[in-house]
Amino acid sequence: MASSSKANLTEEEYEEEEVEHFDDFTLASSWERFISEIEATCRQWLADGPKNLLEKGAVHLDSSKIIYKVKSELKNAAKIYSMEYYFEINNTGKIADWNCTLHDLQLCFGVKEFLVISPQSASGVVLDAPEASKLLSAVAIALSNCSSLWPAFVPVHDPSRKAFIGIQNMGTVFTRRFEADRIGSQVPIKFMHLEGLYELFVSKFAYSTLDHSMHIFKVHLIMKLTYRTLPNDDEGDDDIQEADAENVESEVSLGDDNRNKKLWDDDCPWSEWYSAEDPVTGFDLVTTWSEKVVESSFEMAELENASPHEAEKWILVPNLSPNLDSSKGDRVGFGSQLQLLVNALDMPFEAQFMEDFVSVENPGSDNLKSSMVIPPPTVLERVVNDLFHEGLQLPDFAKGEHKSSRAIKGAPVESLFAQFCLRSLWFGNCSIRAIAVLWIEFVREIRWCWEESQPLPKMPANGSIDLATCLINQKLQMLAICIEKKHELYEEFEDCIGSNDDASSHMEEDIQAGEKSTSFHAQSQGFDGKSDSPLTPKGFNGSKTVVSKFSTNSQDVCSADKSPSDSIRRGSAGPVGSMKLLKSCQSLHAPFTQNAPLMTEDMHEERLHAVEAFGDSFSFSAQLERETLSSDMSAFKAANPDAVFEDFIRWHSPRDWENDESEANGLSKNLAENVKDDWPPRGRLSQRMSDHGNLWRKIWNDAPILPAYEQKPLLDPNREGEKILHYLETVRPHQLLEQMICTAFRASADTLNQTKFGSLKQMTTKMDQLYRTMASTLRPLQVNLSSGNSETIEDLRRLCIVFEHVEKLLSLAASLHRKFIQAPRISEAIFSDYYNFYLPTMGMGSTDVDVQKEFDMKLQLRLNERHVVSNMFTPPTANQSWRKVLSMGNLLNGHEPILREIIFSMRENAGGSHYAASSPRGYQPEIETYRMYIRGTSNDLRVALSVTSHD
Repeated sequence: MASSSKANLTEEEYEEEEVEHFDDFTLASSWERFISEIEATCRQWLADGPKNLLEKGAVHLDSSKIIYKVKSELKNAAKIYSMEYYFEINNTGKIADWNCTLHDLQLCFGVKEFLVISPQSASGVVLDAPEASKLLSAVAIALSNCSSLWPAFVPVHDPSRKAFIGIQNMGTVFTRRFEADRIGSQVPIKFMHLEGLYELFVSKFAYSTLDHSMHIFKVHLIMKLTYRTLPNDDEGDDDIQEADAENVESEVSLGDDNRNKKLWDDDCPWSEWYSAEDPVTGFDLVTTWSEKVVESSFEMAELENASPHEAEKWILVPNLSPNLDSSKGDRVGFGSQLQLLVNALDMPFEAQFMEDFVSVENPGSDNLKSSMVIPPPTVLERVVNDLFHEGLQLPDFAKGEHKSSRAIKGAPVESLFAQFCLRSLWFGNCSIRAIAVLWIEFVREIRWCWEESQPLPKMPANGSIDLATCLINQKLQMLAICIEKKHELYEEFEDCIGSNDDASSHMEEDIQAGEKSTSFHAQSQGFDGKSDSPLTPKGFNGSKTVVSKFSTNSQDVCSADKSPSDSIRRGSAGPVGSMKLLKSCQSLHAPFTQNAPLMTEDMHEERLHAVEAFGDSFSFSAQLERETLSSDMSAFKAANPDAVFEDFIRWHSPRDWENDESEANGLSKNLAENVKDDWPPRGRLSQRMSDHGNLWRKIWNDAPILPAYEQKPLLDPNREGEKILHYLETVRPHQLLEQMICTAFRASADTLNQTKFGSLKQMTTKMDQLYRTMASTLRPLQVNLSSGNSETIEDLRRLCIVFEHVEKLLSLAASLHRKFIQAPRISEAIFSDYYNFYLPTMGMGSTDVDVQKEFDMKLQLRLNERHVVSNMFTPPTANQSWRKVLSMGNLLNGHEPILREIIFSMRENAGGSHYAASSPRGYQPEIETYRMYIRGTSNDLRVALSVTSHD
């Protein structure tokens, strides 16, 4: 029929018809076209090579550090297959059996680069055995056509079995075939022991029905056992504190109700505020045995009883908490609470007083009450009691203080205001309403201390005001001093202290006894409770007196001051070198003076503004210092009855006395020289002191003759104390919160700075960087910015994220340090590796960004470190009922391995065996004829077998 139909066509049409229907019988079937497509893809990959494949988009495997893959889709009839090529950049060298960077198939079969072809289906495996064999044959033909030695694998059976079949052309007369399968449950008891696994391997090549244990087979064996430390006893407990009102009561109480159990961080500095999850959940110990030759199953039984200490290598693998790499979870710490405090600064409306946030008249109070729940009154009372009734012993204010702490204008971590700020972080949800409630009660308690003249806890009642701290801390420091002064005045009034004459006689006795002290306070015990300020010979306008030239040499006092005027000297601290009074040949005595009145930062600013407003004139400056100047003049007159105004200037402000001849030489002469040679002093007052109507001279003329202990105190404690309380009660909310934030950051950092983490240099550097970052970020808050500055708020929130990152690293450093205090190299190596792994995430803008890859570190231990790690595997206790019945050998302190991996191999020389039937002459290599990889536990067993054959 075909010939008759074609007969009607012309010759040209016939030729055209023949061309269009030409059949290429080399690609006649779809199967052959499928093989050709595989071959073309493989040839392209071979031609590109690893480097070009990387440039074309090869994907890096997350499970391995050095393996990449490329993928291609193939179609055969109605089915679509996926072919993947796995390769390494450096594809030279031999596969290391226990290399942690190996792919699963590399470890199972001992191959380096390979192909995997699988159907694009839900299961991803070939369920039909004939189809799997046909698919593998197609790949083998394609690889043979392009002269490739790549092994190829096809996944088969159920996906949970992780079963594969594979084939590889060895390039000679040999071919390797691969097969892998897994038993996921009900593993036969025989295969739980080394003896049974050995016999399983032998059965693959010993074609005998006799007992394998009676025969000798030289089998090469290497083994790896993995042990895991027991989980912490506190695992699963609710140790991580919640930020809700119900749990806060237990958090701030710091009682013993929920602290009976010993937690890992009980002795860490942050344990007073929260309990952190141990970032190191445990360790895996991988022990490897080097290759040995086993000849019988009896030797395998002996090997099962061997101690892990006999293993050639110990490799430690830390298991870290997933919350360490991500902010997801219920992690609570200083960083998270500081974030809440910063949110409180971003107030919903402007308020004049803190009471506005709890007042029912406030129009926004309904919204506050619904969204910001405060703890019950019992919790509030407990927090206040912790602040004010923990004892009056002054803490160490330098405790935990970093060298850069003072760059942050806050308060020392142990001070009253710093402790208030830290407790505010954990009070309720640290909302503006909760802070307002706590602040009102805090100020109310301070007023009670003031009215009852009770010492202010955690605040020094002496010394100067630390102007490097925040204003509230300065106010509390000054209030503590005022309470102490007020208490002293009350005691003096009640006890009716002796007369001033008695105090004067006591002073004369002390001076004549030659006590070498220039501190009036040190001698005030002889004044029946009266105390003047320490001798502070400060000159006005920056002038300084010759404190170092003071002398209380008894010989000088007796020999040089033999005058009737000596009997009426009062408040003298002793002669000033060889200086003499102008009108008499008496020694010039330095008086005990009162301290200059204490001033906080805002008081200094008020004086500065006043000077700027009226001009920096000498008279106006003297007017501001009139009380202090008059007190010094009165004390000087009492100590030097024959003194004149010029004598006071020579002592108090030497630069306002112009010498005709240098009087400094006279001051340095020995007192044994003739004192008359230095008298009378030759000189004159400076121009500003000699001007008509000079204010200093007027004050001198008006100053009474009174020693310091009889004068009215320069500091009026009642007046200053009430002013301080008024400030605390009326402070603007945003000013309070700004100081709270600065103090809370500094106190939190100083608390963490007390953590012991050994000599981890990266952690020390990170803490230094944190303090510098805090100082620069918090600086805008020190100038009383308004709370509506959104840019400042965002900077503070970013600072909280940085703080939380450092806090996480610090908890890891502390955990590692305490675990490896006897082997610091281990903790340093693990922390350094994790630090480099975690560092890129610290620069991200949010802690919600997860780390892309899991931390995977393996550290080989030294021989002297094994005992430290071995001690971490404490014997299981009776209450750990979850442990399985021991079924495997090689116990480590009662722990059986959680995973056992074995590689059996059988090797034969190609010469003199059936494998050499067609081998080239003189070619007699050693061939690994059988290789079996076994990965098993007491209820899971995976076996992978590769066999080399001559086809």
